[in-house]
Amino acid sequence: MSNPSSKISARPSGQFLIGGDMPVTRLGFGAMRITGPGIWRDPADPEGAKALLRRVAELEINFIDTADSYGPAVSEDLIASALHPYPSDLVIATKGGLARTGPDKWLPIGRPEYLRQCVEMSLRRLKQDRIDLYQLHRIDPAVPAADQFGVLRDLQEEGKIRHVGLSEVSVDEIKAAREIVPIVTVQNLYNLSNRQSEAVLDYCTEENIGFIPWFPVAAGDLAKPGGILDTAAKEHEATVAQLALAWLLKRSPVMLPIPGTSSIAHLEENTSAAGISIDDALFEKLSALTA
Repeated sequence: MSNPSSKISARPSGQFLIGGDMPVTRLGFGAMRITGPGIWRDPADPEGAKALLRRVAELEINFIDTADSYGPAVSEDLIASALHPYPSDLVIATKGGLARTGPDKWLPIGRPEYLRQCVEMSLRRLKQDRIDLYQLHRIDPAVPAADQFGVLRDLQEEGKIRHVGLSEVSVDEIKAAREIVPIVTVQNLYNLSNRQSEAVLDYCTEENIGFIPWFPVAAGDLAKPGGILDTAAKEHEATVAQLALAWLLKRSPVMLPIPGTSSIAHLEENTSAAGISIDDALFEKLSALTA
């Protein structure tokens, strides 16, 4: 295992071509935590949040993931305020299909007219003519899935969406969606201690579909003092979070972790994981861990 160099950059994490034509650094940034408590309203320090986003760009991270429900609207507004006009290589992924009714409250709404409005409002807030990657935040069980996939196909054909992704889906749901619209990314809960989406990850790897693990650095009981993860991190002068991210990057070439934070120091710590490579023996040892 090698440690990161003194220059912090996301570039050593490698590159992935989303949809085969949109290059991103494999280690990205999740912009959920730049909002207020409960992912609700403005952060306590909006200017600090903007400084954080500018630091994201300085660290050569060119993949930012957000959603209209973060705030709601707050995360998208902050991204535009901090970074527009955008660097030419910056890819902003956003999501729609979850309404917000209060702190930590999420309600799936997948009616086609609502999803169309979500896209139009995200375009306005992000100050873009086309969204690079638009993800259905959740499939609404009260609306035919084909209708939800279909409106995203229509918006793509209209030029308002470049690529389409899904979130929290099964392999069968991905296959059903692909019958209607090309799917280039999937965003599911996945980390060292929670691998319930293993089958989805394997499918995405086989099909070269980007896999975006949310909550990527959670290690839970695996990180307890004296355990394998903690011991390995200390041996290699890394943090547990850095090691968890390095494990994700080695797990699959389509893996696109998006650790989020509201702290510049934490952002730099996470990004340093891009320069950490773990050998096969340590990878297998960590892979064998169970929470």
